[in-house]
Amino acid sequence: MSHAGQRMDFWTGFFVFCAVWPAALSVTRYSIAEEMERGSVVANLAADLGLEPGGLAQREVKLDIFHNKKYLDFNKKTGELFIVERMDREYLCPTKTASCLLKLDVVIESPLRIFNIELGITDINDNAPHFRRDRVELDVSESATPGERFSLPNAVDPDVGINTIKTYKLSPSQHFSIEIQTGTDGTQYVDLVLTKSLDREETAVHNLILTAVDGGNPVRSGTANIIVRVQDTNDNPPRFDKQIYTVNMIENSPIGTTVMKLNAEDLDEGSNSELVYSFTLYTSEKTQDVFALNPSTGEIIVKGTIDYEDMKFYEMHIEARDKGEYPLQGQCKVVVHVTDMNDNYPEITIQSVKNTVNEDVPVGTVIALVAISDRDTGDNGKVNLYIHDSIPFVLNQSSDRVMHYKLLVSKPLDRESVPDYDITLIVRDSGTPSLSDNETITVHLLDVNDNAPHFPQSFYTIRVMENNAPGALLSSLSAFDPDLHENQYLVYFILEKEIANTSMSMLFSINPENGNLYALKTFDYEMEKDFLFHIEARDSGSPPLSSNVTVHIIIVDQNDNAPVIVSPWRAHGSVVEEKIPRSTDKGSLVAKVIALDVDSVHNSRITYQFLQVTDATLFSLDQYNGEIRTMRMFSYKDSRHQRLVVVAKDNGEPALSATVTIKLSTVETAVKTYSDMTEVPLEYDIFSDLNLYLVIGLGSVSFLLLITILVTIVLKCQKAKPSMAAPPSRSSVISERNSTIADSTLVSNDAYWYSLFLAETRKGKLVVRQPLPKGSRYIVSSIPRSTGMSETSGSATSTLQFAIIESAMREE
Repeated sequence: MSHAGQRMDFWTGFFVFCAVWPAALSVTRYSIAEEMERGSVVANLAADLGLEPGGLAQREVKLDIFHNKKYLDFNKKTGELFIVERMDREYLCPTKTASCLLKLDVVIESPLRIFNIELGITDINDNAPHFRRDRVELDVSESATPGERFSLPNAVDPDVGINTIKTYKLSPSQHFSIEIQTGTDGTQYVDLVLTKSLDREETAVHNLILTAVDGGNPVRSGTANIIVRVQDTNDNPPRFDKQIYTVNMIENSPIGTTVMKLNAEDLDEGSNSELVYSFTLYTSEKTQDVFALNPSTGEIIVKGTIDYEDMKFYEMHIEARDKGEYPLQGQCKVVVHVTDMNDNYPEITIQSVKNTVNEDVPVGTVIALVAISDRDTGDNGKVNLYIHDSIPFVLNQSSDRVMHYKLLVSKPLDRESVPDYDITLIVRDSGTPSLSDNETITVHLLDVNDNAPHFPQSFYTIRVMENNAPGALLSSLSAFDPDLHENQYLVYFILEKEIANTSMSMLFSINPENGNLYALKTFDYEMEKDFLFHIEARDSGSPPLSSNVTVHIIIVDQNDNAPVIVSPWRAHGSVVEEKIPRSTDKGSLVAKVIALDVDSVHNSRITYQFLQVTDATLFSLDQYNGEIRTMRMFSYKDSRHQRLVVVAKDNGEPALSATVTIKLSTVETAVKTYSDMTEVPLEYDIFSDLNLYLVIGLGSVSFLLLITILVTIVLKCQKAKPSMAAPPSRSSVISERNSTIADSTLVSNDAYWYSLFLAETRKGKLVVRQPLPKGSRYIVSSIPRSTGMSETSGSATSTLQFAIIESAMREE
């Protein structure tokens, strides 16, 4: 019977073990031996799964395949799971592990059901041990001493457990025996040991058989022929000065770095002392991948990567063989201890983090938990964690053993200054050179209402042109709040204040959303000059914050009042009739036009022009003081009646004006005496309806200014000297009315002087001004009704002379 047949006979009667694992795991497990015959039943799957075999006939059953083969099938009639292809455990599970477990899914359709099955394949002793080399030739000098060892190849067995190699046996020999050693990985190595001195003359060649035996049942074995040739004379093997060499190497040493140079000694001469170095079979393949040995010089160099974290030390078993006719060898062991190098970067692990916090979060609040680590050892594995920038956060170490840190708030936070923080954590080891890594944590600050609204200015001055339209936009008073969302939504209010029993909210209005300030009425500069009140901006936070600002509204004058001509008087219409003698000299004052304007100083500056004139060569008009003078003497050709139309124009834009028509008649007769010229009482003309209107209109405006200036004049009058005023010459009288204002002019642009004029004329006096030479003083004179004497006061800077002349002077 064949070996395979015996094996199957052995297992045919063996067991087919079926074990259904607990249903809670949802996995059905079976165990079978490898190499079972086709058709062998594994288990009754239908019974184990709780299925009726009769109900599976019309349903499709699918099973997984392995290595492109279908090893199992399902009998729908009986519900049995059976083998359709022999299973070789060494093929299905090529790694030598204790267990070989195949997982497959059984899919039953109509209705669909899926079952998980695990099939454990147990090993049988179906593989015999075998040697990598079935013939080994050894040359052994006859001078070899008992106890000398020779390495033999070890056998391999793909089976596992008790079925693998158990021991080695050597055919009977008087000179040799074997010694079995077990490596760190459990592999058995065999040495051929010389037990008795050799005699080449007695036996030149020793043929030995090395047998490797496994522990299976039945036992299997494999053999290798060991041929030992006894060499003569070269009886001194190479010897190392040490049996074990210890070398320290730094990890990551460059390829080509010399580890050490071995120097074995052979006492023989010639070729018998020439040595060849090589690794023995005890040197692992991994070690040989990292180090290279020069067979001629015995120099060991680095040829691969040395990694401390992978291997902390390497063992190299080296033999030195001479070149004698019958080579001898010596062995040593080189142990390379790897010194750790700082080649691993430290690591940061963020275990938890708060990426969003309120800006008023308390100092000491935990933002993140951080752990650090380093795969290196010693100083290379000592790590420190710190924050890169100077920011209001600090690290607090919570445990030295596991190197955990807490990231805490160290100072109060302010979103308006810094809305976000990028916290860069840097970990650095203590190696040389040190290695580092970093991790960035971004923290966003949420706004709280901690900032009151802020106006760009603390005081606003707004100029408003009078005669404005109600509802006109005056200005936009926008405040700024650096907070966010509802904390920055502002509402504007006018703080209530009453002026002359009038509330500010009746004069002005502000848009509560954008701060636009509007006028609710039309303002008149002549009635209201300015307003002062407060505006408050309040945010919508909780609790709300607010701030206020002072607003000063200044009403700007507009040229909305035309000049009013107050002299010459026009009690009987718009035409003034005057009489002058034809003998009037050149340069004589004929008439004086005086106009007033209640607008502001700039708009009330009056200039005078001729609008119409009968003879432009006869009269001149001073554009600033309104004086009409003769440019030459009258001739017989000149008309007796002259018509002058004078326009008084203010300085506004556009300019406003008023006109007066003067009709001059020349007479040949002598003029009346001063008393005759003043037959009409002065009070009649002065207290006309026009004067009364002007008094009422300007009285309220100039009252305060009048008091101030009157006080100043009184103080200066105390220093005045009395002087005599000559009565007016009869020849200077031009007409019945103009004789009383010869060489004089009413102050037109100054409200004070006009008020003074009104006040004095009520007393029957008339205010006149006379030009003085440049640099002279001015004199304000009050001529008594009876004496004609004047009281004077003066200032050295004025160029005008004023006089108050009683109308009673006509007696002279």
